[in-house]
Amino acid sequence: MHSTYTDDEVIEMLKLGKEEAMDFLFRKYYSDLCRAAYRILPDASFIEDVVQDVFYELWRRRTSLNITTSLIAYLRRSTVNKTLNFIRDKKLKIFVDEPKEERHSVPPNVSKKMEAEELRLVVDKIVDSLPNRCRIVFILNRFEEMSYKEISDCLGISVKTVEHQISKALKILRNQLKPYLE
Repeated sequence: MHSTYTDDEVIEMLKLGKEEAMDFLFRKYYSDLCRAAYRILPDASFIEDVVQDVFYELWRRRTSLNITTSLIAYLRRSTVNKTLNFIRDKKLKIFVDEPKEERHSVPPNVSKKMEAEELRLVVDKIVDSLPNRCRIVFILNRFEEMSYKEISDCLGISVKTVEHQISKALKILRNQLKPYLE
């Protein structure tokens, strides 16, 4: 098996029913998709099922695939949608903001010229520590590029609530990133 294929090659292999394509996609993207789902629903037992369902649906619909984006974008969007559907269908109470264990903040005396990767890790840590509803709304808007209306419809909350949660997330991010931005 080749170590890399182009998206077009993988899609063609899928349409031909070649299991090698699924094996390639699974090995390449499974952990990334689990991380994407985990940011929305932090429960490993559920997200593994959700991501496996994404791959199952991809295989089941392989002959009628019409992917207009990159494969990773398609798989990420499918994973996010499947995670949100799972939450809705199971009527999970993810919006109860449970007290979180105290997290250690990053020391403010870190160099002002922090590498971009280090800053991304700090931002990810802050985003992951946001209250549940706030985190989910923020991730859907900023990382999955969903509009306020799409988020509102998807989560069954008002657009005003989405706006409030985004504002809240941005305020928390600004406050916690202040030492790095001065």
